[in-house]
Amino acid sequence: MLARLLVVALTFFPLAARACDLCGCYTPQLESMPKEKNSMSGFYTAIAEQFTYFGSLQFDDREVANPTGQRLDSSVTQFVIGYEINDRLAVQFNAPFIYRDFRRPEGFAIDEGNVSGIGDVSLLVKAVLWRFASTAWREFNVEGKNPVAIEHEPDCTCSIVALAGLKFPTGDSSRLEEEFHEVEIPGAPENAIHGHDLTLGTGSYDGIFGAQSSLRYKNFFAEANGQFTLRGDGSHDYHFANDLTWNAGPGYYLVRKRETLVGCQCAVSGESKDVDRFQGRAAEDTGVTSVFVGPRIIASHDQISGEFAAEFPVLMNTTAFQAVPDYRLHASIAVSW
Repeated sequence: MLARLLVVALTFFPLAARACDLCGCYTPQLESMPKEKNSMSGFYTAIAEQFTYFGSLQFDDREVANPTGQRLDSSVTQFVIGYEINDRLAVQFNAPFIYRDFRRPEGFAIDEGNVSGIGDVSLLVKAVLWRFASTAWREFNVEGKNPVAIEHEPDCTCSIVALAGLKFPTGDSSRLEEEFHEVEIPGAPENAIHGHDLTLGTGSYDGIFGAQSSLRYKNFFAEANGQFTLRGDGSHDYHFANDLTWNAGPGYYLVRKRETLVGCQCAVSGESKDVDRFQGRAAEDTGVTSVFVGPRIIASHDQISGEFAAEFPVLMNTTAFQAVPDYRLHASIAVSW
């Protein structure tokens, strides 16, 4: 049970959801340390929330004025259910619910509204490629008549996990049709929030490939994860670009007991994405290279784990004119049985 809690608490955060709203899959890492004999498989479920506030405008790498108060509040709630077939292999299903509230100029008027619905669902397979745990040790409590052996966990554990999966075009992609009707009106404020920002789905079957790694020595831990999304042909003649996301960071367990864990981490995450293509031509306002930094708090007790994190941009390079994030918030809770 301790092995389950350690790994879930150590690596239980949104691998790619920290970057792209459309491609991010919340992927708890398959536990990668020795288990008790009666814990070789089982179900887990989770709810993960990412809220991103886009309130700034940027042209390439320069922030520009926002006289019309353009903004985008993006909430992505992912519902996860998975099954660990054994201590090395697991399958997982992700279903996101997306809500976006926006304000943008439309000619000389202001367009305010919201979109919501199910996004693109994903099916993933995760496999432990390598794992290591130093030898556990025992001490004897000699108080009383009968000495009691107390087993302590290994001082050092580490693992590498690979994942692969498929994203299905279940989300509504009708907002992409806006791309056909966009016309710049001379003298009117430029719009930075388009159909490709508001769509609930890409309209494409996409491949997901990634790896997760973790290392713990006593109360110190570190992790490094990455995910690559290979895009298929999208709907409405709109093709989203392939996307690379990553995150890493060191941390420390403030509390590390047999049934309870509390830790903090300095989380760094980023995304690299080329421009999309519409009707065979580059959509210039869609490329991005970003880096976010922020604190993350993790906690677990018995079979329940959770986290809260806040991230702020330290590098934001975009192509052309775009609305960019001011901050991101993450929260999740997970249960295994």
